[in-house]
Amino acid sequence: MSSDTSDGLRERKRAAARATIERAAVELALEHGYDHVTVDMICEAGMVSQRTFFNYFGSKEGVILGQTPPLPTEEAADRFVNKPGSNVLGDFVAMIAGSVVGTEPDPQLFRARRMLIQRTPELFTKELARLGEMEDHFSRMVLARFHAAGRTSIAVPDLEDEARMVIALATGVMHHTLRKWFETDDPAEPQQLLGASIDLIRRITGDGPSTGTSE
Repeated sequence: MSSDTSDGLRERKRAAARATIERAAVELALEHGYDHVTVDMICEAGMVSQRTFFNYFGSKEGVILGQTPPLPTEEAADRFVNKPGSNVLGDFVAMIAGSVVGTEPDPQLFRARRMLIQRTPELFTKELARLGEMEDHFSRMVLARFHAAGRTSIAVPDLEDEARMVIALATGVMHHTLRKWFETDDPAEPQQLLGASIDLIRRITGDGPSTGTSE
């Protein structure tokens, strides 16, 4: 067996173990309340040692909130900033869609986690902070694209607001896609729905249909 195959097998096993522990943690928190669930309870339900748990997640909060969504690759980010098309919103959503292609989301876990976060003020606050950090990161990326195109805050004083508006609109697109996703249990559906959303963006903005989401 090649080293690449071995590495891939280990990563799949690791991902499966993480998912098992995450499901156990979220189910326990929904049943007993986040504050009443301990790491010992999660480890017992997930049949894992505390050492492994902390290696994977670092804390009880970490297993409940889950991993930060994958960011675009450096190549994709560079293409978005320096080789843009004519539609910044469509290009941005396409870049985000490309970063999640190949992931295998668990719809039931996703929904249960959202429910738990929304009903737990402490978790909701943490999630808002995490999302705020991502929005700041992406706003800087959109602003870098504007600068690369020769646009400056001197010539356009509200250029940063424009960049943040792109992210706000993209967030709305993602929420629309997630609502559509809630209607199906197909794990592959998010990528397909994102592709449809990108086509709608380009149609609405008069930029024509997209050619795909994986670039």
